[in-house]
Amino acid sequence: MANMYARARVLVEGSVQGVGFRNFVRSRANAQRVTGWVRNLDDGRVEAVFEGEKADIEHLIEICKRGSVFARVKDIRVLWEDEFERFSSFSIKHN
Repeated sequence: MANMYARARVLVEGSVQGVGFRNFVRSRANAQRVTGWVRNLDDGRVEAVFEGEKADIEHLIEICKRGSVFARVKDIRVLWEDEFERFSSFSIKHN
């Protein structure tokens, strides 16, 4: 089966701000060779954009569902997108 480049926008609900969740996502994204970014939203959610091989992104989403040690993930919404930015790395965006 051929590799498939993909992009997902992920919205994470729960106790995910102020608990190291963005650093957790960044380190796991780097381990999965996924690029993009993660940021806090004003409504308490965390938003991330993942680009890379679809299987790597799907694995990263499963890791995010479990959350970091202090995070409590209540729900994750995944939107697969067709446009790519081809990021060179994975970063934390600060609003």
